[in-house]
Amino acid sequence: MGNYKLLWWTLIGVLTVTFAILSVSGVEVYRKAPPIPAQIVAASGQVLMTREDILDGQNAWQSTGGMQLGSIWGHGAYQAPDWSADWLHRELVAWLELAARESEGKPFDALDGEQKAALTYRLKQEYRHNSYDPASGVATVSDRRAQAIAQTASYYERLYGADPALRQTRDNYAMKEGTLPDPAQRAKLTKFFFWTAWAASTERPGTVATYTNNWPPEPLIGNYPTPENILWSLACVVILIAGVGALIWGWAFLRRHDDNPLVAATDDPLLSAGLTPSQKALGKYLLVVLALFIFQVFIGGFTAHYTIEGQSFYGFDVSQYFPYALTRTWHVQSAVLWIATAFLAAGLFLAPVIHGSDPKYQKLGVNILFWALIVVVAGSFIGNYLALSHVIPPKLSFWLGHQGYEYLDLGRVWQIGLFVGLLLWLVLMLRGMLPALRRKGGDKSLLALLTVATIAIGLFYGTGLFYGERTHITVMEYWRWWVVHLWVEGIFEVFATAAIAFIFATMGLVSRRVATAASLASASLFMVGGVPGTFHHMYFSGTTTPIMAIGAAFSALEVVPLIVLGYEAWEHWSLRERTPWMRAVKWPLMCFVAVAFWNMLGAGVFGFMINTPVALFYLQGLNTTAVHAHAALFGVYGFLALGFTLLVLRYIRPDMKFNNRLMAIGFWGLNAGLVLMIFTSLLPVGLFQFEASVTTGMWYARSDAFLQQDFLETLRWIRTFGDVVFIAGSVAIAWQVVILGLWRKGARE
Repeated sequence: MGNYKLLWWTLIGVLTVTFAILSVSGVEVYRKAPPIPAQIVAASGQVLMTREDILDGQNAWQSTGGMQLGSIWGHGAYQAPDWSADWLHRELVAWLELAARESEGKPFDALDGEQKAALTYRLKQEYRHNSYDPASGVATVSDRRAQAIAQTASYYERLYGADPALRQTRDNYAMKEGTLPDPAQRAKLTKFFFWTAWAASTERPGTVATYTNNWPPEPLIGNYPTPENILWSLACVVILIAGVGALIWGWAFLRRHDDNPLVAATDDPLLSAGLTPSQKALGKYLLVVLALFIFQVFIGGFTAHYTIEGQSFYGFDVSQYFPYALTRTWHVQSAVLWIATAFLAAGLFLAPVIHGSDPKYQKLGVNILFWALIVVVAGSFIGNYLALSHVIPPKLSFWLGHQGYEYLDLGRVWQIGLFVGLLLWLVLMLRGMLPALRRKGGDKSLLALLTVATIAIGLFYGTGLFYGERTHITVMEYWRWWVVHLWVEGIFEVFATAAIAFIFATMGLVSRRVATAASLASASLFMVGGVPGTFHHMYFSGTTTPIMAIGAAFSALEVVPLIVLGYEAWEHWSLRERTPWMRAVKWPLMCFVAVAFWNMLGAGVFGFMINTPVALFYLQGLNTTAVHAHAALFGVYGFLALGFTLLVLRYIRPDMKFNNRLMAIGFWGLNAGLVLMIFTSLLPVGLFQFEASVTTGMWYARSDAFLQQDFLETLRWIRTFGDVVFIAGSVAIAWQVVILGLWRKGARE
């Protein structure tokens, strides 16, 4: 640990405490997950469904794309409804209609205000009452509610089939005809949808909140934010202000400076070391990065158009072959894959730099890993297509086709294959790192941090294997966010920080002492809020108030380190003036500057906008979530990946010079396109939805009656301008990397 003992012990302490909180709270998630009754029984004695029926319905939902077609408890796609909120409202309306005809002999809308209020009161009492008996595992519903359930189920069976009367509705929801062809599967699907709505309307024993902390907003049964929700939302703001204050004081008094500024080397140290065979083999990785990137961009534009023409692309009906659920799956999955591949390539480039040469058979390992990656990408994409076409038998869909869970959509076999690939990458990395760590002399702390982050990247993806096809959805969400939040937003961030610091220190542009201290401090800042902050994704996923409290308190701290990223951006940008040869890496530096900007705006501003429990209560599952997702995923990790790609390209093609005009079009096109996409379309649509969610309910904010209004459709059309600018930028970057960099191997300005 040497001169960094305090920083190392701080990081170790942070990791120990935060992972202890995450793990112990995980036990609470398992123990307090909403029960899946052994039977749902009507008062007359009729068995409406069993636990196995509900889990079969969950599997049927997964086979349609799951979270890529609508959402459950707010998690998933934004075009079709949130099925939990939609089912709940439809069932409530059906109950009121049945009650009105039984008690008053006329429709509910024909009743006077006093009669409506009386029935609505009875509705709330019945639906919020918990009739589940833990001893027998039976939940009882009234015969009237059983009728309402049957009516609602009939609607969904027709919606997921090919009933001509609901064709326009399917078009509005971007659902293909015959989304779930098998009538038996459709019947099972309704059981799962009912159970998610039951958990969202039934009070947890000993509380006055439902199993989902009163989500979704539904005035008919009093689903409003709980007092605890308000309390911890206020705590979020207080903790954020306190954290920012502490950071500024620490930044002012504890930040280290170089007493004697470094004198940069005459020549680039990375170039003078020469290329190893394994580094020369990385060109094909960059080709895959750009191929997946371009595919993701174009399929994203294609998918966005489905929000306007739900089954067509400019008049051509393509939904039967490439439905919205499939193209959105590919859009999300390709993003994860190209960003991860760029990080892997950056690591494989650094391994020989760290080692001093190629370890034995390193090039062979790099080539094997590449082809394994190709198999996983091709297999997962083909599996997605076959699953959503219902070619794969239902029992194999989860394993070979589509898991149904956003960001982890790929079939389980391909997920295991990707994990094995990450382990192979980890072995290749450690073969370069461990001998360097064992050498005597020199400052090894920065390398040790990079090694720890590398091990974490290799291993933590495996947490996505801790749930199965029929795992309770609340438990699944716990492990899914270990991957989506902790692996991507936490560990990748630490790896990127340490890798960039190591590169700049190796190039002689910053002192190793300052780079090490800054990286260790940043790692502690990222993880102190990032690890327990994982729970802010689970406020309304069937968890208890303590989980909400932990998620709210710690996720507020996630924003704190983003406050000083403007300074980090300036430091990166100022490196270009240290020495003439640094001008050759101007565009990778520009990408790192963009990362700092979008970290502040996308992860910080837009993240905190939806972060507090009371805000997310009304915003979860709306286009405001998409604002944060686009700005943070591409703005931060996308630009990081492109920065790594351009940096590796510059060194494996040493004769190449970036075409400044082309790179300017690419860089500014991507940034301008992202700004236009967010501020002219996604954010305005999300804010209008927010108003609808507050005043009427989540069911309405996500309904076709609301989203298909002319002015909202116009806003979605306007997004096309941002998409076109973004596509132009992506094509320019791809031309630079693939044509001028990899193919021509030395194109000049």
